[in-house]
Amino acid sequence: MCLDVARLNRYFAELALGTGAKRFHVSAVFSAKAKVAMSRFEPGSSIGYEKMHENINVVRRRLSRPLTLSEKIVYGHLDDPVGQEIDRGRTYLRLHPDRVAMQDATAQMAMLQFISSGLPKVAVPSTIHCDHLIEAQMGGTQDLQRAKELNEEVYNFLATAAAKYGVGFWKPGSGIIHQIILENYAYPGVMLIGTDSHTPNGGGLGSICIGVGGADAVDVMAGIPWELKCPKVIGVRLTGTLAGWTSPKDVILKVAGILTVKGGTGAIVEYHGPGVDSISCTGMATICNMGAEIGATTSVFPYNHRMKTYLEKTGRGEIVSVADEFKEDLVPDEGCEYDQVIEINLSELKPHINGPFTPDLAHPVSEIGAIAKKSGWPLEVKVGLIGSCTNSSYEDMGRAASLAKQALDKGMKCKAQFTVTPGSEQIRATIERDGYAKILSDVGGVVLANACGPCIGQWDRRDVKKGEKNTIVTSFNRNFTARNDANPATHAFVTSPEIVTALALAGTLSFNPETDYLTAPSGEKFKLQPPSADELPSRDFDPGQDTYQHPPAESGSVKVDVNPSSNRLELLAPFDKWNGKDLENMRVLIKVKGKCTTDHISAAGPWLKFRGHLDNISNNLLIGAVNIENDAVNKVKNQLTGEYGGVPDVARFYKANGVNWVVVGDENYGEGSSREHAALEPRHLGGRAIIVKNFARIHETNLKKQGLLPLTFADPSDYDKIRPDDKISIIGLKSFAPGKPLTAVIKHCDGSEESISLNHTFNETQIEWFKAGSALNRMKELQ
Repeated sequence: MCLDVARLNRYFAELALGTGAKRFHVSAVFSAKAKVAMSRFEPGSSIGYEKMHENINVVRRRLSRPLTLSEKIVYGHLDDPVGQEIDRGRTYLRLHPDRVAMQDATAQMAMLQFISSGLPKVAVPSTIHCDHLIEAQMGGTQDLQRAKELNEEVYNFLATAAAKYGVGFWKPGSGIIHQIILENYAYPGVMLIGTDSHTPNGGGLGSICIGVGGADAVDVMAGIPWELKCPKVIGVRLTGTLAGWTSPKDVILKVAGILTVKGGTGAIVEYHGPGVDSISCTGMATICNMGAEIGATTSVFPYNHRMKTYLEKTGRGEIVSVADEFKEDLVPDEGCEYDQVIEINLSELKPHINGPFTPDLAHPVSEIGAIAKKSGWPLEVKVGLIGSCTNSSYEDMGRAASLAKQALDKGMKCKAQFTVTPGSEQIRATIERDGYAKILSDVGGVVLANACGPCIGQWDRRDVKKGEKNTIVTSFNRNFTARNDANPATHAFVTSPEIVTALALAGTLSFNPETDYLTAPSGEKFKLQPPSADELPSRDFDPGQDTYQHPPAESGSVKVDVNPSSNRLELLAPFDKWNGKDLENMRVLIKVKGKCTTDHISAAGPWLKFRGHLDNISNNLLIGAVNIENDAVNKVKNQLTGEYGGVPDVARFYKANGVNWVVVGDENYGEGSSREHAALEPRHLGGRAIIVKNFARIHETNLKKQGLLPLTFADPSDYDKIRPDDKISIIGLKSFAPGKPLTAVIKHCDGSEESISLNHTFNETQIEWFKAGSALNRMKELQ
């Protein structure tokens, strides 16, 4: 291979800016502001293709076998490719990701932790994206202005902290973090970590993008090697071609039905095969985005011409020419082996719709009406919602608009309420320029702000009362109970934007657009033709308003203020160290029954305002979890007083009285969001261990980072042995070691005792986190 090192270095110097990505859309020549940043982020701070190529060759020689694409990119970022032990599913890898991205809700705690570290600047390119704190209420312009006023204190903190510590800042209204990353920062072969579970969206551009908690982000921003359990690799081989009503979203809806919400845990899902080329780059991003719903570490597609086209259209042709030189590192080796292989023929794949209440309950659209009727689910569609980080591309909006235009031509509008969420300011400006926004508005749609909105519960919904049974259909990724509108009786279904639009027009789940007819106001019956749209605009994207703030070259005078009396922000105090003793006679705060996602552990919606104030947000600890004792939510017995109270109230009472406590949970505990608040809150309120049948990956790591003990039953049936009024002791901590189980002694209130074995996945480094009280404490010890 012939390497043009000068051009490679120039490219990586530009790419590593953390910068001015918007300048990509204007010219390949960077602004003076961007060039200033080159002195901070030299090419060596980003591994780059040349270093990745060297690492891959070292590992391939060591393993003496072909490598999957996932392995190439992950192992290409190893801290020590020569000495690193590599065993998929067992060993921990020490990695150097290229960059960090944080959304505003999680960035608050991440930056507070970074401030606590005492470091002067971030060591890798990093950005903050303001997308989570904008509530959908009236419409895009009004909602954005309202958010700026309500969140002024938080936005000011993030903007000044970003400027102080060398982090790029995307202002409110910029768009959703994952769309911004795809448009500006993702590229084939990059490794990026983001403080949001849907960071894998970037896999649509051949990137390894992984969702993490804020403490992981702090490690990377500090320049410390980041640990990841060596992922297994699930191969999804695609054949055939997408056509008609079938969309990229149907691929991941089908995969979710096959693997379930925990089937991808500990694995990277790698798509390959001849069918890949029939999917657009943004379509591939959709598939990777929702891979979070199967618990996957991330998902990725091989470098191809669809990615080239997208990179060129977003002003990044320089990346294409460099990536082409290293193409063999950006596709899987011939003959590589996967831990599991799923085969999907795209030509035979039918449109799907998943739900309600879980994203892996998959149904063909042609059958959902009958299934809903049999199950007692409401058939009337109250609201159709398109957009979100999963499905808000130009192509998505165009295909939805093509259906809306057919209805308008017949004088018809949506029977259901209809909302449209552009993924970025660039998408908003471009669909407005090209007429898509007007078509979607004319058919009855309300265009919301360029933000997460209803997808994460930021929706001031007023058309139904809380507790009223109803159905909504969305092109989002998640549909847990009460997630979108805080109403546990809302039956939320996830599907493609095209199917959402069709069902919003028909107003019922029983409508199958492939076979059924709509009735126009004139009485004419007509059938919707399959959606169609350009993959990318024929003209260049319109970048819209410039919403990016680059960190200043000199930030010594920048002051970051946190008002001690604020109820939104609070500086962090270190957690206490382990006292060197076993944890004895801990109370069971709650024994959770069934599904317990991070939404159950630390709710979003109205609680997002407290994401920068640990004590205040801890008032939502486990308020959505079901107590097995009484099948109630937020109602547990205080074992010291005998009275019932809210979960956080009882936790605070135990803490005030010096009583440690544990949580007992079921399967896939902590699935869903990457929010580390679900780990910070139990630690803050006196929790010491979380004992469950098994964990979701990100949450397990987050618990370790905060000095908690995430433990699993060696025998899952031991879950049944624990009673809500038991006392539990964790024995064996003095000899705590990797691979060595701990023992739980359960003391029942009748005086009897029994012992059970508890497994863990701690390695030596992580055990030091526990002993120090948290990973951040350990970082300070080593400074």
